[in-house]
Amino acid sequence: MVDWKTNRGNWWIALGLTGIVGCTSGPGSWKQAYHEPVAPPEVSAAAKLPAQVAQPVPEAELVSHDQHHSVIESTSLIPTAILPPQNELIDGPIFNIAQAPTPPRVPTSAEPGVTLQYMQDLALANNPTIRQSSASALAASDYQYQVGLSANPIVGYQASQLADANTDQHVVSVEREFVTAHKLGLNQNVLGHAAEAQRWDVESQRYRVMTDVRLAFVDALVAQRRIDVIEDFQTVVAKGADLAKKRFEAREASQSDQLQAEIQLNEVEVLRQQADIAWEAAWQEMAATAGVPDMDRARLDGELSPDSANMNWENIYSTLLGSSPELRASYSRVNQARANMSRQEVQAIPNVTAQLQAGHDNGTGSGMVNLSVGAPIPVFNDNSGNISAAYREYCRATHDVKRIEMSLKARLAGVSKEYDSALVAVKRYEQQILPKAKQTLDLAEQAYTAGEFSFIQVLIVRRTYFDTNLNYITALGDLAKAHAQIDGLLLTGGLDQPTDFQGGDALRGQTFGQQ
Repeated sequence: MVDWKTNRGNWWIALGLTGIVGCTSGPGSWKQAYHEPVAPPEVSAAAKLPAQVAQPVPEAELVSHDQHHSVIESTSLIPTAILPPQNELIDGPIFNIAQAPTPPRVPTSAEPGVTLQYMQDLALANNPTIRQSSASALAASDYQYQVGLSANPIVGYQASQLADANTDQHVVSVEREFVTAHKLGLNQNVLGHAAEAQRWDVESQRYRVMTDVRLAFVDALVAQRRIDVIEDFQTVVAKGADLAKKRFEAREASQSDQLQAEIQLNEVEVLRQQADIAWEAAWQEMAATAGVPDMDRARLDGELSPDSANMNWENIYSTLLGSSPELRASYSRVNQARANMSRQEVQAIPNVTAQLQAGHDNGTGSGMVNLSVGAPIPVFNDNSGNISAAYREYCRATHDVKRIEMSLKARLAGVSKEYDSALVAVKRYEQQILPKAKQTLDLAEQAYTAGEFSFIQVLIVRRTYFDTNLNYITALGDLAKAHAQIDGLLLTGGLDQPTDFQGGDALRGQTFGQQ
Protein backbone atom coordinates (compact mmCIF):
# COMPACT_ATOMS: atom_id res chain seq x y z
CA MET A 1 0.00 0.00 0.00
CA VAL A 2 1.38 3.37 -0.95
CA ASP A 3 1.64 5.87 1.86
CA TRP A 4 -0.12 8.79 0.13
CA LYS A 5 -0.38 10.90 3.26
CA THR A 6 3.38 10.78 3.87
CA ASN A 7 4.16 11.93 0.32
CA ARG A 8 1.32 14.46 -0.01
CA GLY A 9 3.72 17.39 0.32
CA ASN A 10 5.95 16.07 -2.44
CA TRP A 11 2.95 15.67 -4.76
CA TRP A 12 1.75 19.23 -4.22
CA ILE A 13 5.25 20.51 -4.98
CA ALA A 14 5.39 18.46 -8.18
CA LEU A 15 1.98 19.54 -9.39
CA GLY A 16 2.68 23.18 -8.61
CA LEU A 17 5.95 23.07 -10.54
CA THR A 18 4.36 21.47 -13.62
CA GLY A 19 1.48 23.94 -13.49
CA ILE A 20 3.81 26.94 -13.38
CA VAL A 21 5.84 25.70 -16.34
CA GLY A 22 2.77 24.82 -18.36
CA CYS A 23 1.01 28.18 -17.78
CA THR A 24 3.78 30.73 -17.86
CA SER A 25 5.70 29.45 -20.89
CA GLY A 26 3.12 30.61 -23.44
CA PRO A 27 3.67 31.39 -27.07
CA GLY A 28 4.28 35.04 -26.24
CA SER A 29 7.74 34.23 -24.91
CA TRP A 30 8.69 32.89 -28.33
CA LYS A 31 7.55 35.89 -30.34
CA GLN A 32 10.10 37.50 -32.60
CA ALA A 33 10.08 40.27 -35.18
CA TYR A 34 9.46 38.69 -38.58
CA HIS A 35 9.45 40.14 -42.04
CA GLU A 36 7.73 39.09 -45.19
CA PRO A 37 10.07 38.01 -48.00
CA VAL A 38 9.44 39.47 -51.41
CA ALA A 39 9.01 37.05 -54.31
CA PRO A 40 12.15 36.05 -56.27
CA PRO A 41 13.22 38.94 -58.51
CA GLU A 42 14.12 36.92 -61.59
CA VAL A 43 11.83 34.90 -63.85
CA SER A 44 14.43 32.22 -64.27
CA ALA A 45 14.81 31.86 -60.52
CA ALA A 46 11.08 31.44 -60.01
CA ALA A 47 10.96 28.81 -62.72
CA LYS A 48 13.54 26.59 -61.01
CA LEU A 49 12.83 23.68 -58.71
CA PRO A 50 10.71 24.41 -55.62
CA ALA A 51 13.69 23.98 -53.29
CA GLN A 52 15.41 26.92 -54.91
CA VAL A 53 12.53 29.32 -54.33
CA ALA A 54 13.18 29.34 -50.58
CA GLN A 55 16.61 30.94 -50.92
CA PRO A 56 17.22 34.12 -48.88
CA VAL A 57 15.74 37.20 -50.52
CA PRO A 58 15.45 40.86 -49.56
CA GLU A 59 13.03 41.57 -46.70
CA ALA A 60 9.91 43.70 -46.63
CA GLU A 61 7.39 44.53 -43.95
CA LEU A 62 4.76 41.95 -43.11
CA VAL A 63 1.34 42.55 -44.65
CA SER A 64 -1.33 43.07 -42.01
CA HIS A 65 -5.02 42.47 -42.64
CA ASP A 66 -5.73 45.64 -40.71
CA GLN A 67 -3.96 47.71 -43.37
CA HIS A 68 -4.93 48.47 -46.97
CA HIS A 69 -2.40 49.05 -49.71
CA SER A 70 -3.11 51.05 -52.82
CA VAL A 71 -0.10 49.57 -54.63
CA ILE A 72 1.22 46.01 -54.58
CA GLU A 73 4.81 45.59 -55.70
CA SER A 74 4.99 43.63 -58.94
CA THR A 75 7.73 41.19 -59.80
CA SER A 76 9.14 40.19 -63.14
CA LEU A 77 6.63 37.34 -63.18
CA ILE A 78 3.80 39.87 -63.01
CA PRO A 79 3.77 41.67 -66.37
CA THR A 80 0.85 43.97 -65.50
CA ALA A 81 0.73 46.92 -63.10
CA ILE A 82 -2.06 46.03 -60.70
CA LEU A 83 -3.78 48.33 -58.24
CA PRO A 84 -3.17 51.71 -59.92
CA PRO A 85 -1.96 54.31 -57.40
CA GLN A 86 -4.93 56.60 -58.02
CA ASN A 87 -7.36 53.94 -56.75
CA GLU A 88 -7.31 54.39 -52.98
CA LEU A 89 -8.89 51.62 -50.94
CA ILE A 90 -11.41 52.58 -48.31
CA ASP A 91 -11.45 51.07 -44.84
CA GLY A 92 -14.10 48.46 -45.46
CA PRO A 93 -17.45 47.61 -47.03
CA ILE A 94 -20.11 50.29 -46.79
CA PHE A 95 -22.74 47.94 -45.41
CA ASN A 96 -22.48 45.73 -42.36
CA ILE A 97 -22.94 42.00 -42.77
CA ALA A 98 -26.61 41.07 -42.98
CA GLN A 99 -28.04 40.20 -39.57
CA ALA A 100 -31.49 38.97 -40.65
CA PRO A 101 -33.45 42.21 -40.12
CA THR A 102 -37.22 42.12 -39.86
CA PRO A 103 -38.62 42.24 -43.42
CA PRO A 104 -40.97 45.09 -44.33
CA ARG A 105 -44.66 44.29 -44.51
CA VAL A 106 -45.73 43.15 -47.94
CA PRO A 107 -48.49 45.44 -49.31
CA THR A 108 -51.74 44.20 -50.80
CA SER A 109 -53.11 45.25 -54.14
CA ALA A 110 -55.56 47.62 -52.40
CA GLU A 111 -52.75 49.80 -51.05
CA PRO A 112 -50.85 52.60 -52.84
CA GLY A 113 -48.37 51.72 -55.54
CA VAL A 114 -45.15 49.87 -54.78
CA THR A 115 -41.98 51.95 -55.13
CA LEU A 116 -38.52 50.87 -56.21
CA GLN A 117 -37.04 51.83 -52.83
CA TYR A 118 -39.55 49.61 -51.06
CA MET A 119 -38.73 46.62 -53.25
CA GLN A 120 -34.99 47.08 -52.77
CA ASP A 121 -35.41 47.28 -48.99
CA LEU A 122 -37.51 44.15 -49.15
CA ALA A 123 -34.81 42.39 -51.18
CA LEU A 124 -31.99 43.35 -48.80
CA ALA A 125 -33.98 41.84 -45.94
CA ASN A 126 -35.17 38.65 -47.66
CA ASN A 127 -32.89 37.66 -50.53
CA PRO A 128 -31.27 34.32 -49.58
CA THR A 129 -27.99 34.90 -51.42
CA ILE A 130 -27.16 37.85 -49.16
CA ARG A 131 -27.66 35.60 -46.15
CA GLN A 132 -25.48 32.94 -47.76
CA SER A 133 -22.68 35.38 -48.48
CA SER A 134 -22.96 36.85 -44.98
CA ALA A 135 -22.70 33.37 -43.44
CA SER A 136 -19.52 32.74 -45.44
CA ALA A 137 -18.03 36.04 -44.23
CA LEU A 138 -18.83 35.18 -40.61
CA ALA A 139 -17.35 31.69 -41.07
CA ALA A 140 -14.13 33.23 -42.39
CA SER A 141 -13.91 35.44 -39.29
CA ASP A 142 -14.47 32.41 -37.07
CA TYR A 143 -11.69 30.51 -38.82
CA GLN A 144 -9.44 33.54 -38.41
CA TYR A 145 -9.92 33.24 -34.65
CA GLN A 146 -9.44 29.48 -34.67
CA VAL A 147 -6.11 29.39 -36.54
CA GLY A 148 -4.50 31.63 -33.90
CA LEU A 149 -5.18 29.34 -30.95
CA SER A 150 -2.33 27.53 -29.21
CA ALA A 151 -2.30 23.77 -28.75
CA ASN A 152 -3.81 22.36 -25.59
CA PRO A 153 -1.28 20.95 -23.08
CA ILE A 154 -1.25 17.20 -22.61
CA VAL A 155 -1.52 16.08 -19.00
CA GLY A 156 -0.76 12.45 -18.21
CA TYR A 157 -0.23 10.00 -15.40
CA GLN A 158 2.11 7.00 -15.44
CA ALA A 159 2.54 4.25 -12.86
CA SER A 160 5.14 1.47 -12.97
CA GLN A 161 6.07 -1.60 -10.90
CA LEU A 162 2.61 -1.70 -9.35
CA ALA A 163 2.84 -5.45 -8.70
CA ASP A 164 6.05 -5.08 -6.68
CA ALA A 165 5.05 -3.80 -3.26
CA ASN A 166 6.82 -0.68 -1.99
CA THR A 167 8.79 -0.26 -5.25
CA ASP A 168 6.02 1.33 -7.36
CA GLN A 169 6.63 4.65 -9.07
CA HIS A 170 4.02 7.31 -9.86
CA VAL A 171 4.62 10.17 -12.29
CA VAL A 172 2.44 13.09 -13.42
CA SER A 173 3.49 14.74 -16.72
CA VAL A 174 2.65 17.91 -18.58
CA GLU A 175 3.56 18.17 -22.26
CA ARG A 176 3.18 21.18 -24.50
CA GLU A 177 4.22 22.24 -27.99
CA PHE A 178 5.56 25.78 -28.21
CA VAL A 179 5.04 27.47 -31.57
CA THR A 180 8.00 29.41 -32.91
CA ALA A 181 8.37 32.10 -35.58
CA HIS A 182 5.03 33.70 -34.67
CA LYS A 183 3.23 31.18 -36.89
CA LEU A 184 -0.10 31.58 -35.13
CA GLY A 185 -0.08 35.34 -35.71
CA LEU A 186 0.79 34.77 -39.35
CA ASN A 187 -2.09 32.30 -39.61
CA GLN A 188 -4.50 34.97 -38.42
CA ASN A 189 -2.95 37.46 -40.82
CA VAL A 190 -3.72 35.18 -43.77
CA LEU A 191 -7.28 34.46 -42.66
CA GLY A 192 -7.83 38.14 -41.84
CA HIS A 193 -7.39 39.04 -45.50
CA ALA A 194 -9.64 36.12 -46.49
CA ALA A 195 -12.36 37.37 -44.14
CA GLU A 196 -12.01 40.87 -45.58
CA ALA A 197 -12.43 39.48 -49.11
CA GLN A 198 -15.60 37.69 -48.02
CA ARG A 199 -17.01 40.90 -46.56
CA TRP A 200 -16.46 42.60 -49.91
CA ASP A 201 -18.25 39.65 -51.53
CA VAL A 202 -21.24 40.41 -49.30
CA GLU A 203 -21.17 43.98 -50.58
CA SER A 204 -20.97 42.74 -54.18
CA GLN A 205 -23.97 40.50 -53.62
CA ARG A 206 -25.99 43.40 -52.23
CA TYR A 207 -25.32 45.38 -55.40
CA ARG A 208 -26.28 42.39 -57.56
CA VAL A 209 -29.57 42.00 -55.76
CA MET A 210 -30.44 45.69 -55.87
CA THR A 211 -29.55 45.93 -59.56
CA ASP A 212 -31.65 42.90 -60.49
CA VAL A 213 -34.63 44.26 -58.56
CA ARG A 214 -34.25 47.59 -60.31
CA LEU A 215 -34.03 45.98 -63.75
CA ALA A 216 -37.15 43.93 -63.13
CA PHE A 217 -38.91 47.01 -61.74
CA VAL A 218 -38.11 48.91 -64.93
CA ASP A 219 -39.39 46.03 -67.08
CA ALA A 220 -42.63 45.95 -65.10
CA LEU A 221 -42.95 49.73 -65.24
CA VAL A 222 -42.45 49.70 -69.02
CA ALA A 223 -45.14 47.04 -69.38
CA GLN A 224 -47.42 49.06 -67.11
CA ARG A 225 -46.93 52.19 -69.21
CA ARG A 226 -47.54 50.21 -72.39
CA ILE A 227 -50.79 48.88 -70.94
CA ASP A 228 -51.95 52.43 -70.18
CA VAL A 229 -51.17 53.61 -73.72
CA ILE A 230 -52.76 50.53 -75.29
CA GLU A 231 -55.95 50.94 -73.24
CA ASP A 232 -56.30 54.54 -74.38
CA PHE A 233 -55.72 53.63 -78.00
CA GLN A 234 -57.96 50.59 -77.72
CA THR A 235 -60.86 52.86 -76.76
CA VAL A 236 -60.28 55.03 -79.85
CA VAL A 237 -59.94 52.02 -82.16
CA ALA A 238 -63.09 50.42 -80.74
CA LYS A 239 -65.08 53.60 -81.44
CA GLY A 240 -63.62 53.70 -84.96
CA ALA A 241 -64.57 50.07 -85.58
CA ASP A 242 -68.11 50.71 -84.38
CA LEU A 243 -68.35 53.80 -86.59
CA ALA A 244 -67.05 51.88 -89.61
CA LYS A 245 -69.64 49.17 -89.03
CA LYS A 246 -72.50 51.69 -88.86
CA ARG A 247 -71.31 53.51 -91.98
CA PHE A 248 -71.07 50.23 -93.86
CA GLU A 249 -74.58 49.27 -92.78
CA ALA A 250 -75.76 52.71 -93.91
CA ARG A 251 -73.96 52.16 -97.22
CA GLU A 252 -71.79 55.23 -96.58
CA ALA A 253 -68.50 53.25 -96.60
CA SER A 254 -67.12 50.08 -98.06
CA GLN A 255 -66.84 46.81 -96.17
CA SER A 256 -63.03 47.05 -96.39
CA ASP A 257 -63.13 50.00 -93.98
CA GLN A 258 -65.03 47.91 -91.47
CA LEU A 259 -62.71 44.93 -91.87
CA GLN A 260 -59.61 47.09 -91.58
CA ALA A 261 -60.93 48.67 -88.37
CA GLU A 262 -61.68 45.24 -86.88
CA ILE A 263 -58.21 43.98 -87.82
CA GLN A 264 -56.61 46.93 -86.09
CA LEU A 265 -58.77 46.37 -83.01
CA ASN A 266 -57.64 42.74 -82.81
CA GLU A 267 -54.00 43.73 -83.24
CA VAL A 268 -54.29 46.18 -80.35
CA GLU A 269 -55.90 43.48 -78.21
CA VAL A 270 -52.95 41.18 -78.93
CA LEU A 271 -50.54 43.91 -77.85
CA ARG A 272 -52.57 44.40 -74.67
CA GLN A 273 -52.37 40.71 -73.79
CA GLN A 274 -48.64 40.64 -74.52
CA ALA A 275 -48.12 43.67 -72.25
CA ASP A 276 -50.07 41.92 -69.48
CA ILE A 277 -47.86 38.85 -69.85
CA ALA A 278 -44.70 40.99 -69.77
CA TRP A 279 -45.90 42.80 -66.62
CA GLU A 280 -46.70 39.52 -64.87
CA ALA A 281 -43.30 38.01 -65.74
CA ALA A 282 -41.42 41.12 -64.60
CA TRP A 283 -43.38 41.19 -61.34
CA GLN A 284 -42.62 37.55 -60.62
CA GLU A 285 -38.93 38.07 -61.35
CA MET A 286 -38.81 41.14 -59.12
CA ALA A 287 -40.66 39.44 -56.26
CA ALA A 288 -38.48 36.31 -56.49
CA THR A 289 -35.29 38.37 -56.42
CA ALA A 290 -36.65 40.23 -53.40
CA GLY A 291 -37.20 36.89 -51.65
CA VAL A 292 -41.03 37.25 -51.49
CA PRO A 293 -42.32 35.23 -54.47
CA ASP A 294 -45.89 35.13 -53.10
CA MET A 295 -46.20 38.90 -52.80
CA ASP A 296 -49.60 40.21 -53.92
CA ARG A 297 -49.66 42.09 -57.20
CA ALA A 298 -49.90 45.86 -56.95
CA ARG A 299 -49.54 48.80 -59.28
CA LEU A 300 -46.03 50.22 -59.41
CA ASP A 301 -45.35 53.79 -58.42
CA GLY A 302 -42.49 55.17 -60.50
CA GLU A 303 -41.51 57.21 -63.53
CA LEU A 304 -39.43 56.31 -66.56
CA SER A 305 -37.49 59.55 -66.46
CA PRO A 306 -33.78 58.80 -65.99
CA ASP A 307 -31.23 61.57 -66.28
CA SER A 308 -30.71 61.70 -70.04
CA ALA A 309 -27.24 63.23 -70.13
CA ASN A 310 -24.15 62.34 -72.09
CA MET A 311 -21.74 60.18 -70.09
CA ASN A 312 -17.96 60.45 -69.83
CA TRP A 313 -17.20 56.75 -70.00
CA GLU A 314 -13.53 57.09 -69.09
CA ASN A 315 -14.47 58.86 -65.87
CA ILE A 316 -17.08 56.20 -65.14
CA TYR A 317 -14.48 53.46 -65.65
CA SER A 318 -12.10 55.22 -63.25
CA THR A 319 -14.92 55.43 -60.71
CA LEU A 320 -15.57 51.72 -61.12
CA LEU A 321 -11.91 50.92 -60.48
CA GLY A 322 -12.08 52.87 -57.24
CA SER A 323 -15.52 51.71 -56.06
CA SER A 324 -16.17 48.19 -57.29
CA PRO A 325 -16.49 45.77 -54.33
CA GLU A 326 -15.73 42.98 -56.78
CA LEU A 327 -12.32 44.55 -57.40
CA ARG A 328 -11.80 45.27 -53.70
CA ALA A 329 -12.32 41.59 -52.92
CA SER A 330 -9.61 40.69 -55.44
CA TYR A 331 -7.24 43.19 -53.77
CA SER A 332 -7.85 41.48 -50.43
CA ARG A 333 -7.11 38.08 -51.97
CA VAL A 334 -3.83 39.41 -53.32
CA ASN A 335 -2.92 40.49 -49.79
CA GLN A 336 -4.04 37.09 -48.54
CA ALA A 337 -1.71 35.37 -51.01
CA ARG A 338 1.19 37.63 -49.97
CA ALA A 339 0.53 36.91 -46.31
CA ASN A 340 0.49 33.19 -47.05
CA MET A 341 3.91 33.51 -48.70
CA SER A 342 5.24 34.92 -45.43
CA ARG A 343 3.55 32.16 -43.51
CA GLN A 344 5.04 29.37 -45.63
CA GLU A 345 8.54 30.86 -45.39
CA VAL A 346 8.65 30.26 -41.62
CA GLN A 347 6.95 26.86 -41.62
CA ALA A 348 10.26 24.99 -41.62
CA ILE A 349 11.39 26.69 -38.38
CA PRO A 350 10.77 23.88 -35.90
CA ASN A 351 8.39 24.12 -32.98
CA VAL A 352 9.67 23.02 -29.60
CA THR A 353 7.93 20.31 -27.60
CA ALA A 354 8.69 20.23 -23.88
CA GLN A 355 7.60 17.62 -21.31
CA LEU A 356 7.91 17.94 -17.57
CA GLN A 357 7.43 14.90 -15.35
CA ALA A 358 7.19 14.91 -11.57
CA GLY A 359 6.43 12.00 -9.30
CA HIS A 360 7.51 9.79 -6.41
CA ASP A 361 9.42 6.53 -6.13
CA ASN A 362 8.12 4.53 -3.17
CA GLY A 363 11.08 2.19 -3.42
CA THR A 364 13.56 4.90 -2.53
CA GLY A 365 11.16 7.26 -0.82
CA SER A 366 12.34 10.15 -2.96
CA GLY A 367 10.69 12.37 -5.58
CA MET A 368 11.42 12.42 -9.29
CA VAL A 369 11.51 15.35 -11.74
CA ASN A 370 12.26 14.77 -15.42
CA LEU A 371 12.42 17.30 -18.26
CA SER A 372 12.60 16.52 -21.97
CA VAL A 373 12.75 18.96 -24.89
CA GLY A 374 12.59 18.07 -28.58
CA ALA A 375 12.11 19.57 -32.01
CA PRO A 376 11.94 18.20 -35.58
CA ILE A 377 15.02 18.87 -37.69
CA PRO A 378 14.08 20.14 -41.19
CA VAL A 379 16.49 17.85 -43.04
CA PHE A 380 14.15 16.21 -45.53
CA ASN A 381 11.16 18.59 -45.45
CA ASP A 382 11.99 22.27 -45.66
CA ASN A 383 8.48 23.20 -46.94
CA SER A 384 9.91 24.34 -50.27
CA GLY A 385 6.98 22.93 -52.22
CA ASN A 386 4.45 24.94 -50.22
CA ILE A 387 6.61 28.05 -50.54
CA SER A 388 6.70 27.70 -54.31
CA ALA A 389 2.97 26.96 -54.47
CA ALA A 390 2.22 30.03 -52.34
CA TYR A 391 4.15 32.16 -54.79
CA ARG A 392 2.18 30.71 -57.72
CA GLU A 393 -1.06 31.50 -55.89
CA TYR A 394 0.15 35.06 -55.40
CA CYS A 395 0.83 35.34 -59.15
CA ARG A 396 -2.63 33.98 -59.88
CA ALA A 397 -4.26 36.45 -57.48
CA THR A 398 -2.56 39.41 -59.12
CA HIS A 399 -3.69 38.29 -62.56
CA ASP A 400 -7.23 37.90 -61.23
CA VAL A 401 -7.14 41.61 -60.40
CA LYS A 402 -6.25 42.34 -64.00
CA ARG A 403 -8.97 39.98 -65.20
CA ILE A 404 -11.63 41.81 -63.19
CA GLU A 405 -10.39 45.18 -64.45
CA MET A 406 -10.70 43.97 -68.04
CA SER A 407 -14.09 42.41 -67.27
CA LEU A 408 -15.34 45.75 -65.96
CA LYS A 409 -14.05 47.42 -69.12
CA ALA A 410 -15.83 44.90 -71.34
CA ARG A 411 -19.10 45.07 -69.40
CA LEU A 412 -18.98 48.87 -69.42
CA ALA A 413 -18.53 48.82 -73.20
CA GLY A 414 -21.74 46.82 -73.57
CA VAL A 415 -23.69 49.05 -71.18
CA SER A 416 -22.35 52.22 -72.82
CA LYS A 417 -23.60 50.98 -76.19
CA GLU A 418 -27.06 50.34 -74.74
CA TYR A 419 -27.10 53.69 -72.95
CA ASP A 420 -25.92 55.80 -75.89
CA SER A 421 -28.29 54.04 -78.30
CA ALA A 422 -31.25 54.53 -75.97
CA LEU A 423 -30.27 58.15 -75.33
CA VAL A 424 -30.18 58.91 -79.05
CA ALA A 425 -33.62 57.36 -79.47
CA VAL A 426 -35.16 59.16 -76.47
CA LYS A 427 -33.91 62.57 -77.58
CA ARG A 428 -35.05 62.02 -81.14
CA TYR A 429 -38.51 60.90 -80.05
CA GLU A 430 -38.90 63.82 -77.61
CA GLN A 431 -37.59 66.52 -79.94
CA GLN A 432 -38.74 65.37 -83.39
CA ILE A 433 -40.82 62.22 -83.75
CA LEU A 434 -43.48 62.58 -81.04
CA PRO A 435 -44.34 66.23 -81.79
CA LYS A 436 -44.61 65.53 -85.52
CA ALA A 437 -46.66 62.38 -84.96
CA LYS A 438 -49.10 64.33 -82.78
CA GLN A 439 -49.30 67.12 -85.34
CA THR A 440 -49.92 64.61 -88.13
CA LEU A 441 -52.70 62.97 -86.11
CA ASP A 442 -54.41 66.33 -85.51
CA LEU A 443 -54.22 67.23 -89.19
CA ALA A 444 -55.56 63.84 -90.22
CA GLU A 445 -58.51 64.14 -87.85
CA GLN A 446 -59.32 67.58 -89.25
CA ALA A 447 -58.99 66.34 -92.84
CA TYR A 448 -61.23 63.35 -92.11
CA THR A 449 -63.86 65.64 -90.57
CA ALA A 450 -63.72 67.83 -93.68
CA GLY A 451 -64.06 64.76 -95.91
CA GLU A 452 -60.55 65.10 -97.35
CA PHE A 453 -59.19 61.88 -95.80
CA SER A 454 -60.60 58.39 -96.05
CA PHE A 455 -61.23 56.31 -92.96
CA ILE A 456 -58.31 53.97 -93.81
CA GLN A 457 -55.91 56.91 -93.99
CA VAL A 458 -57.01 58.04 -90.53
CA LEU A 459 -56.48 54.54 -89.15
CA ILE A 460 -52.95 54.47 -90.54
CA VAL A 461 -52.10 57.83 -88.97
CA ARG A 462 -53.55 56.76 -85.64
CA ARG A 463 -51.55 53.52 -85.70
CA THR A 464 -48.37 55.45 -86.50
CA TYR A 465 -48.94 57.75 -83.53
CA PHE A 466 -49.67 54.74 -81.32
CA ASP A 467 -46.56 52.81 -82.39
CA THR A 468 -44.45 55.92 -81.90
CA ASN A 469 -45.54 56.21 -78.28
CA LEU A 470 -44.83 52.51 -77.63
CA ASN A 471 -41.36 52.80 -79.15
CA TYR A 472 -40.69 55.87 -77.02
CA ILE A 473 -41.63 53.98 -73.86
CA THR A 474 -39.32 51.12 -74.90
CA ALA A 475 -36.44 53.56 -75.42
CA LEU A 476 -37.08 55.08 -71.99
CA GLY A 477 -36.97 51.61 -70.47
CA ASP A 478 -33.68 50.77 -72.20
CA LEU A 479 -32.17 54.02 -70.92
CA ALA A 480 -33.40 53.36 -67.38
CA LYS A 481 -31.99 49.81 -67.41
CA ALA A 482 -28.60 51.04 -68.60
CA HIS A 483 -28.67 53.59 -65.77
CA ALA A 484 -29.49 50.80 -63.32
CA GLN A 485 -26.46 48.75 -64.37
CA ILE A 486 -24.14 51.75 -64.09
CA ASP A 487 -25.47 52.67 -60.65
CA GLY A 488 -25.16 49.01 -59.64
CA LEU A 489 -21.43 48.98 -60.56
CA LEU A 490 -22.19 46.53 -63.41
CA LEU A 491 -23.05 43.78 -60.92
CA THR A 492 -25.99 41.51 -61.74
CA GLY A 493 -27.04 37.99 -60.79
CA GLY A 494 -28.95 38.49 -57.55
CA LEU A 495 -30.03 34.84 -57.39
CA ASP A 496 -26.79 33.27 -58.66
CA GLN A 497 -24.80 31.14 -56.23
CA PRO A 498 -22.62 33.59 -54.25
CA THR A 499 -18.92 33.13 -53.64
CA ASP A 500 -18.32 30.70 -50.79
CA PHE A 501 -15.39 30.67 -48.39
CA GLN A 502 -13.19 27.76 -49.45
CA GLY A 503 -10.64 27.96 -46.64
CA GLY A 504 -10.66 26.51 -43.15
CA ASP A 505 -8.32 25.96 -40.22
CA ALA A 506 -5.79 24.01 -42.31
CA LEU A 507 -3.02 26.48 -41.39
CA ARG A 508 -3.42 25.60 -37.72
CA GLY A 509 -3.09 21.92 -38.59
CA GLN A 510 0.02 22.73 -40.57
CA THR A 511 1.40 24.68 -37.61
CA PHE A 512 1.17 21.70 -35.26
CA GLY A 513 1.94 19.02 -37.82
CA GLN A 514 5.36 20.01 -39.05
CA GLN A 515 6.34 16.56 -40.17
